[in-house]
Amino acid sequence: MTFKYKALDQNGSSKDGIIEAINIDIAIDALQKRGLSIVSIKPEQEEGGFFQKNISFFNRVSNKDIVVLSRQMATLFEAQVSALRVFQLLAMQSENALLRGKLKEVVDDLQAGNSISASLGKHPDAFSPFYINMVKAGEESGKLDQTFMYLADYLDRTYEVSSKVKTALIYPAFVVFTFIAVMILMLVVVIPKISTILTESGQTVPIYTRIVLGISDFFVSYGILLLIALIVGSFFLWRYLQTTAGKIAFDDMKISTPIIKNLYSKLYLSRIADNMNTMLISGIPMVRGLDLTASVVDNLVYKDILDKTVEDVKGGSSVSNALEKHEQIPGIFVQMVKIGEETGQLGNILKTLANFYRREVTNSIDSIVSLIEPAMIVLLGLGVSFLLASVLVPIYSISAGM
Repeated sequence: MTFKYKALDQNGSSKDGIIEAINIDIAIDALQKRGLSIVSIKPEQEEGGFFQKNISFFNRVSNKDIVVLSRQMATLFEAQVSALRVFQLLAMQSENALLRGKLKEVVDDLQAGNSISASLGKHPDAFSPFYINMVKAGEESGKLDQTFMYLADYLDRTYEVSSKVKTALIYPAFVVFTFIAVMILMLVVVIPKISTILTESGQTVPIYTRIVLGISDFFVSYGILLLIALIVGSFFLWRYLQTTAGKIAFDDMKISTPIIKNLYSKLYLSRIADNMNTMLISGIPMVRGLDLTASVVDNLVYKDILDKTVEDVKGGSSVSNALEKHEQIPGIFVQMVKIGEETGQLGNILKTLANFYRREVTNSIDSIVSLIEPAMIVLLGLGVSFLLASVLVPIYSISAGM
């Protein structure tokens, strides 16, 4: 491998250059033997083709990668391995090319004298503000091994709950899509062929059959225009959802729409309680903890609530009194926080709340799935049955009259 380096010689003059070595440790060794003080050193970027340059578009650092990385760091710090060596080892072992590159940059920053939190903070697409501040608290308290274990456990819990929510909503979405696709296919392909028979027979057809034939004619005649309108409408809807107003409207819809509102509300409350508990046990002050929780709660309605709570707490209000002003925060949540403040056991109370709402999310998912599955199957059956009855009953009448 070749490495680019910046260094200072014994006279303090700057030296830039390239050195070949098996790994970065040997490269550092060789430069130090030349009497150079290394400022920075990193692998030289190799030129690649179009595919190589754009492969990162398809690559990403997943939650699972960060969980595994955090557990590995916790183990290595517990074994008293130096921070520089920890990240050198992890950079060599990481299977994710994008994460491996980021860890190598972290190694370079550590060699330049930066802290771990500052080095990780240069990669916000992989490490959230919550993650960085937890690491910073671990550096200040000297408990990095515990901090990384807390982070791994927290990310595991978050991933588990979020995955359950997504999985619960994927199945109904798939069934609805299948239902719509089957209905359109029948209206565009099957019904027009059968409508010819009904028209040529000259017999009067029932009103429900005429409705189905009219809808079929509409899809056959204007289907392309309808598809274009749907694509254009979807594009503008997507553009709107990228705006602040669109994001607020969508986030508000998630916590106000019947059936799913309880699921999402409990998900966000669980996330708030879990975030706060994790930061409190790591020694992060309450105001800073609320501020960071607002940045990672992933819902602008709850973010606004937490931002206002931060301002109220800074103004001398208790957390429970500040939260009590907002109807989206249940009374039980407020009362439990108030008890935690009065007894000095807020961390344990928040842990209890996080576990409670996590169980509630799981129960809500199970309830929704148990209701949606039969409802979707019945709806699909009724829709197809209605279409078939609309054309088969007249055909049967024609056959009987012959």
